[in-house]
Amino acid sequence: MKNLLTRRSIRRYADRDVDEQLLNRLMTEASRTQTMGNLQLYSVVVTRSPEMKQKLAPAHFNQPMVTQAPVVLTVLADFNRTSTWARCRNAEPGYDNFLSFINAATDALLYTQTLCNLMDEEGLGYCYLGTTVYQPQQIIELLHLPKLTFPVATLTVGWPDEEPALSDRLPLEAFVHQERYDDYLALDIDRYYSAKEELEENRNFVHINHKETLAQVFTDIRYTRKDNEAMSKNLLAALRHQGFLPYILHETPQF
Repeated sequence: MKNLLTRRSIRRYADRDVDEQLLNRLMTEASRTQTMGNLQLYSVVVTRSPEMKQKLAPAHFNQPMVTQAPVVLTVLADFNRTSTWARCRNAEPGYDNFLSFINAATDALLYTQTLCNLMDEEGLGYCYLGTTVYQPQQIIELLHLPKLTFPVATLTVGWPDEEPALSDRLPLEAFVHQERYDDYLALDIDRYYSAKEELEENRNFVHINHKETLAQVFTDIRYTRKDNEAMSKNLLAALRHQGFLPYILHETPQF
């Protein structure tokens, strides 16, 4: 049994299957999470076969847990199902727009987090893959996703075969604002980030990457402007392809 104070991302899994009945129960329970208009604007693609996991891996930069985990869950923002329901009931849907994508993506991410919490309670391990929106067109084609669906989250799931150290977190005062947003001064940054920067693993991270500060590791190596702009172009093109930007983008923008 776990709780959020001991939650860890698990990247190594035991050679033990995740029972379909258990997973279905957890996914059903997760559907009680908040949802816009009670429309449940999400779907989940469950991947168990080694062949499909192998095909999914390149979209996630071949991170080993994609092929090693017993189950991979791809969570979709989905206005296709609701639109089909509307047309089948003599109603005209108007969800081929960016606002509808935001609403469906929010629904999908709320569902994802609730499912993560439930898996924690069962002792299952998982890793949330932010790479899902980096090369979305690969996932769209591989999973045969129709218009008005879009991959927004991926979870690798299994029984843990490791117990990694807890990741550090910023203190409450670093991200909670009272009544209004108070912008940060250099003095605030020093106070909020000093503990993170002084951790031995982060100091080593700076050293092995030949940088002066931890922030430089993130801006110059991990999440660079060049990569962010290139993946933004891919993301916008995929959104247009899936029908969520029909009137905003006629061509992929140049950055």
